[in-house]
Amino acid sequence: MADGETGAITGTKDKDYNIIWFTEACLSNVLRLETYVEDAEREGDSELADFFRRAQSESRKGAEQGKQLLKTRLSS
Repeated sequence: MADGETGAITGTKDKDYNIIWFTEACLSNVLRLETYVEDAEREGDSELADFFRRAQSESRKGAEQGKQLLKTRLSS
């Protein structure tokens, strides 16, 4: 953050907040991409649907990695 917030305002250190934000963003992306897949399929564009499925898979991976990292850091 540009103002140097390190948890005094939010109660959560920036580095922890960043992991939480990243995980949530990945999960939101998975949901959004499902709509994109459906749109492409409805238009008969299997190439685009497959592209969005691959992107969705990568977002799932990011979310899982973020969740695992949070788990190990929050249990310490």
